Amino acid sequence: MFAIIETGGKQYKVAAGDSLKVEKLPKTDKGEVIFDKVLLVADGEKVQVGDPYLKGATVTAKFEEDGRAKKIVVIKYKAKSRYRIKTGHRQPFTKVKIEKIA
Repeated sequence: MFAIIETGGKQYKVAAGDSLKVEKLPKTDKGEVIFDKVLLVADGEKVQVGDPYLKGATVTAKFEEDGRAKKIVVIKYKAKSRYRIKTGHRQPFTKVKIEKIA
């Protein structure tokens, strides 16, 4: 059984037991998060597709860690004008483990 969820403006294919890194989410007291924007749920023979989301379908996940991704170096350069800027960026993420699809 798998599902396709939407979070942080991106779509992810998830199944029970999967770990994935998503855009940073706010921490909750229980340490779990419920994704209610479910686009598709499929088990062995039946597929349910939302329009755009499935009503009543949820995916429950547990927080594993918060972190920041590897640094991306951004270089701006303009020829013949002595303009050079080098900056970096580290995108924050939340790692979650999918527990169940309902």
